[in-house]
Amino acid sequence: MLRILGKASSINVRKVLWTCAELQLPFDREDWGSGFQATHTPEFLALNPCAMVPVIQDGDFTLWESNTIIRYLVANYPGADLYPTEPRARARVDQWIDWQASELNRSWSYAFTSLVRRSPDYQDSAALARGIEQWSKNMDILNRQLEKTGAYVSGERFSLADIPIGLSVNRWFETPLGHPDYPAVRTYYERLSQREGFRLYGRNGTP
Repeated sequence: MLRILGKASSINVRKVLWTCAELQLPFDREDWGSGFQATHTPEFLALNPCAMVPVIQDGDFTLWESNTIIRYLVANYPGADLYPTEPRARARVDQWIDWQASELNRSWSYAFTSLVRRSPDYQDSAALARGIEQWSKNMDILNRQLEKTGAYVSGERFSLADIPIGLSVNRWFETPLGHPDYPAVRTYYERLSQREGFRLYGRNGTP
């Protein structure tokens, strides 16, 4: 059985958990990553030298990096509906997965750490305002994309890209800030909420 290492509150672990739900793939999850010490033990560093969760073990195969893991899972298990094989369709999925990691994820860093984690090192009002502005700009990009597709981020059908993007949308709504009116994003959020995997691992009260 697939073994998943990582705490269930981690947004990157939740990508893997939601993917497993979509694939109806059974797994055992172990609650690594509750603090610095947990992921910096020799045992864990042997699995992932970056000391980050999630890590999966699929038989004798160990893999880290959440977006790589979810791509592996849909390639190794029946997941063609989530991750198309046709190159252009797959590229559309990949561009939004990568955009979430490189642009959207980075833009929420200050605001999320300030408003949700309440770190005393992230309480500069000017930096917070800039962070919220950048996060909002990226959510506007997403809103315009969803207006074009009318359904999901890479097209008319739910895909692997909707897992990292959907979790990001949940984080947006769960963070206590002034949310601009993005109707397509709100409709998308409600559409995703019809999926059991998103209700379990996305819209579950965890930002």
